[in-house]
Amino acid sequence: MTTVAKVIEVSSSSEKGIEDAVQSGLSKVATSVKNIRGAWVNEIKCVTSPDGRITEWRVNMRVNFIVD
Repeated sequence: MTTVAKVIEVSSSSEKGIEDAVQSGLSKVATSVKNIRGAWVNEIKCVTSPDGRITEWRVNMRVNFIVD
């Protein structure tokens, strides 16, 4: 049997941190995509306030899943 995987690109953000941004993005994707096998975080960005405090973390990631 041959296995086929597909990769989609997703952006997600969190005020808590990088891990939360990744987890919330994966959780949201899992509501409409089955068979998620992994993710590659390929970009991390932070948004800051004028005084330099981090106010939000943003990640771009590629999520792969097995196609039925």
